[in-house]
Amino acid sequence: MAFTFFFRDLPVLEYAVEETIKLAMGRMRIKVWDAGSALGQEPYTLTILFAERLGATFNNLYLDATDYDSENNFGDIVKLATYKYEELQRIPVDIFDKYFVSQGNDLYQVCDKVRSRVFFQYHDLLSLKPIGSDYALVVCKNVLLHFQYSERIEVIKMYHKALSPGGYLALENTQKMPTEISHLFEQVVPDAQLYRKI
Repeated sequence: MAFTFFFRDLPVLEYAVEETIKLAMGRMRIKVWDAGSALGQEPYTLTILFAERLGATFNNLYLDATDYDSENNFGDIVKLATYKYEELQRIPVDIFDKYFVSQGNDLYQVCDKVRSRVFFQYHDLLSLKPIGSDYALVVCKNVLLHFQYSERIEVIKMYHKALSPGGYLALENTQKMPTEISHLFEQVVPDAQLYRKI
């Protein structure tokens, strides 16, 4: 599903970033997986939030952005990271000025510093094969609603496997944790679908 925008569902993303930084403090690598990255708005939002908080250790961040796209053009768009100005107007002005560079013709590109930490690859979640392991954070928003209930359970089990001990899973606010696997996670805050791996 390609519909999203920069800084969407900001409170849960901010919670997720804060908790992930606490968990990953002192690690050589901070691994994040954004599953369902669409055209890049969410992974770049996440990366900017980490950039604002990590300071000198920002280069320890590795954000894997994945999506399954039958048209095979998501990857090119995510890697180019160039967007029309009208798509960027929800971004706070100070953040916009700091992280976006004018390309002319009303187009703006995410700055090199941020783009260098995002790595896109195609991935079908229903393969149930994680793209890696030891992730401090997995974000999956605006995806699970397209799956059958039984498929959601299996995909969340896959995320559990991919997370490091104590790692975090952020879901769409409308997607509750299925009761069949609720023993695998604990909810971190009552007002957001953010869970810690047990």
